[in-house]
Amino acid sequence: MNMNERIARINELYHKSQDQGLTPEEKEEQAKLRREYIDSIKNNLRSQLNNINIQNEDGSITNLGKKFGNK
Repeated sequence: MNMNERIARINELYHKSQDQGLTPEEKEEQAKLRREYIDSIKNNLRSQLNNINIQNEDGSITNLGKKFGNK
């Protein structure tokens, strides 16, 4: 399931919860999909931040991912 499909399913479950409520299985699925989505966003942001280079006053370049340890 790609990210667009996950988002569509999350939205579908949200709208269903507002209209008629969710079964326990659907609540579990919704929580799992939301966690996967949040983890994906965090990993993407972490990857972007790890690739930022800063030029210091002396002209040297510091990679923030290496400086702060690619976690």
